[in-house]
Amino acid sequence: MLRIEDTDTERSKKKYEKDLLQHLKWLGISWDEGPDIEGPFGPYRQSERLSIYKKYLEQLLKDGHAYYCFCSPEELEIQRQEMMSRGEPPKYPGTCSNLDSKTAKQYIKEGKSYTIRFRIPSKKIKIKDLIRGDLEFDTSLIGDIIIAKNLDEPLYNFAVVIDDYLMKISHIIRGEEHISNTPKQIVLQEALGFEIPQYAHLPMILGPDRSKLSKRHGAASLNEYKKQGYLPEAMINFIALMGWHPSSNQEFFSVQDLISQFTLERVQKAGAIFNIQKLDWLNNYYLRQHSIDDILPMLIDYLKDSELITEKGKGKYVISGSKLKVDEPWFKRLLEIELGRMNKFSDINELSDFLFKDELIYDPSLMVWKEAPKEQLSASIDKSLQILSKVKEDEFDFNHLQEIFTQVIEKDPEYIDNKGLLLWPLRVALTGKKASAGPFEVLELLGKDISLKRLKAAKSPLEAL
Repeated sequence: MLRIEDTDTERSKKKYEKDLLQHLKWLGISWDEGPDIEGPFGPYRQSERLSIYKKYLEQLLKDGHAYYCFCSPEELEIQRQEMMSRGEPPKYPGTCSNLDSKTAKQYIKEGKSYTIRFRIPSKKIKIKDLIRGDLEFDTSLIGDIIIAKNLDEPLYNFAVVIDDYLMKISHIIRGEEHISNTPKQIVLQEALGFEIPQYAHLPMILGPDRSKLSKRHGAASLNEYKKQGYLPEAMINFIALMGWHPSSNQEFFSVQDLISQFTLERVQKAGAIFNIQKLDWLNNYYLRQHSIDDILPMLIDYLKDSELITEKGKGKYVISGSKLKVDEPWFKRLLEIELGRMNKFSDINELSDFLFKDELIYDPSLMVWKEAPKEQLSASIDKSLQILSKVKEDEFDFNHLQEIFTQVIEKDPEYIDNKGLLLWPLRVALTGKKASAGPFEVLELLGKDISLKRLKAAKSPLEAL
């Protein structure tokens, strides 16, 4: 079941709900009933269930379990500061708890703002958490809690208690930061005569330094990981292994594997470490499980979303930075060349950034091969220009180019035992990079015109050596 908890009107926007549904569907997580699929326990947006909550609020008020509170935020802050100054844990002191109903109704009639508070009984609550074992809470430390801003605006701790009961939820599985909410919800359940569900609190996700995960550790929204080119299978696998471990040494899990093997008993209590290198490793694995044809549309979508390419008709594209005109077979060839070095689609930006630029900024020292003088390197570039200018455009492919250069190297005494002298400066001139795909693959991707242009442009920086 998918339930949208949107009673906080300031933080709940339709855009967020739309994003949530899209992301769950992208991950392959489906539901049988929810805001977009009718079911027996609807409606599934809390904002559409306000009349239901109102009925239970009125019941709690009638039974004396709840009361109207007219304390202003300023008054509450003064009380909080006074308690803290005495070294006491801050809690509501019960100022309005004994206000008679006649006075309360008169205040409401006068338009005085109010909240609805629940009377927290002073008691010890013991539960068996399915992950953490026995937990005990002293409710005398909590103080009466606000459960609604008014009869039409319930707050989280109250609304979920009503929904969990009416929707027949058996297990509440959530992050450990919700442990403090558990006793508040249990006393509400008891006051309403509801059956208490089973609770399990998952470990927090921590950064590599074991502090709470934050943006400085690489934390981002799911959409950001999608934009970077991570696959849903890798994300599911990665998330499942944070805080849970299987009974075997298995690393790779399909959704069906997880359904069959996951148990709460194997969820750890300690914080789960967020390891981006592990995610990259998993994503690399899942990329390699796909065929090139499967990945091709994903790569093209990534490049379009990143504005690295512009579509110019069905199956026709222009590389935004270089104005190179390409088609789907070109992207397929790019994948064949770079897939082995990619962890995610955004790695294309670093591996093959030279494809998405019109002009390169050269570091001439990168062209040096075994301390060869610049005159020799310049002659090497000239040799490549001479060879490539004679190759027809329709023969500018890996096999043909490799064959031509092999023949030249085998016949030229300067290169026969030192082919790097010819090929290394050629590759750096084409890419501007110390490491990249081989020169023949790059020549094929760039095409004749751009390749010749880059070789000519690379000669000037050599003079500065």
